[in-house]
Amino acid sequence: MSSTQDPCISVCKFTGDICLGCGRSKREIKSWKRLDKADKRTVLAEASLRLIKLGATGRRKSR
Repeated sequence: MSSTQDPCISVCKFTGDICLGCGRSKREIKSWKRLDKADKRTVLAEASLRLIKLGATGRRKSR
């Protein structure tokens, strides 16, 4: 994912500390606007892996 736009899809349901919509932690959501592009890319990659691990579809799109 090269885009660093806010990944929120307005499905804010949490399992533990992780949003099932975007895959980010509550801390990552709160700090999103202050992160630089490299950190945002890292968060997006980690969030995508979390969604896969949780079996949530979230923001992952089939291509």
